[in-house]
Amino acid sequence: MSAEARLAELGIELPNAPKPMGVYKPLVISGTMAYLSGHGPLQADGNLITGRLGLDLDVESGYEAARVTGLCMLATLRSELGSLDRVKRLVKLLGLVRSTDSFDQQPAVINGCSELFRDIFGEDAGVAARSALGTNSLPGRIAVEIEAIFEIEA
Repeated sequence: MSAEARLAELGIELPNAPKPMGVYKPLVISGTMAYLSGHGPLQADGNLITGRLGLDLDVESGYEAARVTGLCMLATLRSELGSLDRVKRLVKLLGLVRSTDSFDQQPAVINGCSELFRDIFGEDAGVAARSALGTNSLPGRIAVEIEAIFEIEA
């Protein structure tokens, strides 16, 4: 099943692709590789999910922030590629989680994005190499920032 058909089947409506908030391109394509810039948890109402995991947010809230970030990433992909069906596979995912020194569940937080991509692109093409790291600061106090590398059809 195609990624676009899977979105429809799951009843997922993507938000508008977020606009860059600095001097960078949301997506750079080189050959058949698409490098997606870091995205944050921008909600449909225009508000960002902010806070620090282990202090202001729990794992479930962080998971939701990562899922919202994944939806924004998919919106950017669709906007730039014309269709999610051009994605052959997710290659690498890097998730940064704004957290306290003692918080150690960054992978559980980033699963919010990873599981979304698995559900859209499938068990093989939607599961990638991944890193989930804690950090003490992110722009605008956002809870997570996630970037990705995709292989696409030329």
